[in-house]
Amino acid sequence: MQPILLEPSLYTVKAVLILDNDGDRLYAKYYDDTYPTVKEQKAFEKNIFNKTHRTDSEIALLEGLTVVYKSNIDLFFYVIGSSHENELMLMAVLNCLFDSLSQMLRTFSPKKNVERRALLENMEGLFLAVDEIVDGGVILESDPQQVVHRVALRGDDVPLTEQTVTQVLQSAKEQIKWSLLR
Repeated sequence: MQPILLEPSLYTVKAVLILDNDGDRLYAKYYDDTYPTVKEQKAFEKNIFNKTHRTDSEIALLEGLTVVYKSNIDLFFYVIGSSHENELMLMAVLNCLFDSLSQMLRTFSPKKNVERRALLENMEGLFLAVDEIVDGGVILESDPQQVVHRVALRGDDVPLTEQTVTQVLQSAKEQIKWSLLR
């Protein structure tokens, strides 16, 4: 019998999840249609949480998927790939996400750890960090320093297409304020 050869693919990440201590979703980004409805996604997330929240390992095979995960204080971070995906690549994405968030939260407040409350207060940074690390399931970056640098970009030298919504609104407010003061 011939072994099944899989074509190489850049689409390595199927999902990035962050769940709280109760297994409830704080952040979820799915990159394919493995779980097309929110109901299926939440059931999958509960299943992952139930299988992983009491273990000390870092990897699991679940529902035909490779799941790498890490817990910290009151959060559980997951990166999911297909069953034939390289666990080290998925772990690099997970570590990059966690380290990027740690650095970004310490920038906002030196005492902050990656915990639920701090994460909820800085969701914009989380969204930007995930978008810098993975795009459409393709791994773009695995260096947390680069991710933090790109997320922290501010000012006039950032093109409009690369600015966050908050930056654009802040810039518009300043322009309106100055035009009214003239």
